[in-house]
Amino acid sequence: MVHKRIVLHFPHRLVDQPIVYRLTKDYDLQFNILKAYVTPQEEGLMVLELSGKKENFQQGIEYLQSVGVKIQPLSQDIIRNETKCTDCGVCVPICPSGALVMDSHTRKVHFYDNKCIACELCVKICPSRAMEVHF
Repeated sequence: MVHKRIVLHFPHRLVDQPIVYRLTKDYDLQFNILKAYVTPQEEGLMVLELSGKKENFQQGIEYLQSVGVKIQPLSQDIIRNETKCTDCGVCVPICPSGALVMDSHTRKVHFYDNKCIACELCVKICPSRAMEVHF
């Protein structure tokens, strides 16, 4: 079983197409939409948790690429700027997914991008603007 968080960028010609439906219907994949910006006549962006059997997952990704959808891992778009971060910990209690954790021994904040759901709450609250989203 494959389980990944991905970002889909699709051109305006596809915003009215049932792309996610096809992933479910044709490739037996389960999805959870974490974030979506879809505007007619403009590019669409969707952050998904996508899971299914390895073979089906690969076929679904190939389908997306064949119709012109750009795919990248969510971890590529959400980053913690180590030079800006002061390890103040303000972001830790606000993070609903547990992606930001304070190490009780070192008092350093750790970011686990595989847990991130791209809610952007940390971006808004961080006093040093160390959390960055690049959609």
